[in-house]
Amino acid sequence: MTATVTKTSWLSMQVCVPKEWTDEQVITFAEQENPCGTEQGWGIRKQGDKLLAGANERVECAELSSHFHIMLDA
Repeated sequence: MTATVTKTSWLSMQVCVPKEWTDEQVITFAEQENPCGTEQGWGIRKQGDKLLAGANERVECAELSSHFHIMLDA
């Protein structure tokens, strides 16, 4: 399986991507699949962000151990 968008809202999106992908690859994929429309585009929700509520920045996919789930914000 390749990367997929798993959730979207007005200002955030979750993607499921291969573990070896860099931040740049994640953002490029997100913009291709669901263009942000803001000047700064999508940004990865980083470790320690209060919106992660203590969760890790990259969370292993329950279905594919070769993939991570990552949240992005507009």
